[in-house]
Amino acid sequence: MIEYRTLNPATGQLVRRYETAGEEAVEQALRDSWQAFQEYKNWSFEQRAERLTAAAGLLQERASSLGALMAEEMGKPLAEGRAEAEKCAWVCRYFAQHGPSYLTPEERHSDAARSLVRYDPLGPVLAIMPWNFPFWQLFRFGAPALMAGNTILLKHAPNTPACALAIEELLGQAGFPPGVVQNLFLSNRQAADVIADGRVRGVTLTGSTGAGRQVAERAGSSLKPLVLELGGSDPFIVFQDADLQQAVEVGAAARCQNNGQSCIAAKRFLVQESVAERFCEGLCEAMRSRQMGDPLDESTAIGPLARQDLREKLHQQVEDTLQAGAKLLCGGKVIRGKGFFYPPTVLSQVPAGSPAARQELFGPVAALRTFKSEDDAVSMANETAYGLGASLWTSSLERAERLIPLIEAGAVFVNSMVKSDPRLPFGGVKDSGFGRELSREGIRAFVNAKTVWID
Repeated sequence: MIEYRTLNPATGQLVRRYETAGEEAVEQALRDSWQAFQEYKNWSFEQRAERLTAAAGLLQERASSLGALMAEEMGKPLAEGRAEAEKCAWVCRYFAQHGPSYLTPEERHSDAARSLVRYDPLGPVLAIMPWNFPFWQLFRFGAPALMAGNTILLKHAPNTPACALAIEELLGQAGFPPGVVQNLFLSNRQAADVIADGRVRGVTLTGSTGAGRQVAERAGSSLKPLVLELGGSDPFIVFQDADLQQAVEVGAAARCQNNGQSCIAAKRFLVQESVAERFCEGLCEAMRSRQMGDPLDESTAIGPLARQDLREKLHQQVEDTLQAGAKLLCGGKVIRGKGFFYPPTVLSQVPAGSPAARQELFGPVAALRTFKSEDDAVSMANETAYGLGASLWTSSLERAERLIPLIEAGAVFVNSMVKSDPRLPFGGVKDSGFGRELSREGIRAFVNAKTVWID
């Protein structure tokens, strides 16, 4: 059974524990969410935007305290936690400003005297959220969903319960009415029942591919619209004409962001043979130079992994990859003592088919392989089951434009780290999920595109 608790990953100490919701509480939340929707769906764009703008202000005011909460619950370095809160403020302001243009009814030409398409809200949406970006993942979905007029039921990760409560409190203080955003500490069985409930009109999940399959099966049997943002094993492709110093610096940052626990972190480094040695040396130096320690210390660049079981899984993947023939260049040893720390690690000569070549390594472990030609690079990039993001490094725009259509990913970034941006759609293909968040595509994920014909 799921247990909601804060276990400080820097010390391993239990901080707080919460009980799973009772059946009466779940039913009350469903009833409140549906009733709140009956009024909230009629709010004007201006009213919704006013609340999102207020939420943005609160997020910025509390960025430091919210960052400290993230550090305590899942080990995110303090500076990164503040940045996450500020990014949440950005997405709130973005949809407050641009949401109306994405949702305003559109006139369409037809044989009718007048025809148009409306974008009406669906109703309560169950959001099943992960621990690695405990605020951003919710606001990435929540800001557009709220702007569209939907209500939200939040099932957050069991190890970030205080973040979930802080989100619910903040949005209430921003002026969203009771019932519009509710946190529920649900068991998996309860979550399955909530998905099937007729008052719930949509489901979104950010998490593992395994969890995505289970939720998709339940949502599909209930005929509920669904957005899945799942894992990734993003390739970071470096050609011989790339700016190597920039690629090394960005590559280390892309691999170590959020302690390496990001679905869009660079994970597989595919480097052209002629520059592989230089790139490898630079990456090792850049990875080793990142200071590991207490995430509440301002000087810390890498904190602990979020849970002990995650560290054990990551280390086993490293060991299995080494057993398959890879070479360990730095890191790769479990750090003994308090907390769930794992050092920045670089593996080279990673064999095809090994865990580091095909699986998602959720921690600061970089896997290096070399290629000869463009065809080799594309083949290696696509040989994983995942397809979330890809980063392509070259000074040739012609090459980049030639390869972008060939790479199986929801996003391709050229000479830049893969990242999410409210102005652009976000999501993946293959085992990385389906559907899109953010931008026009994201705000329309949970609306009824209603055709209107008037003669």
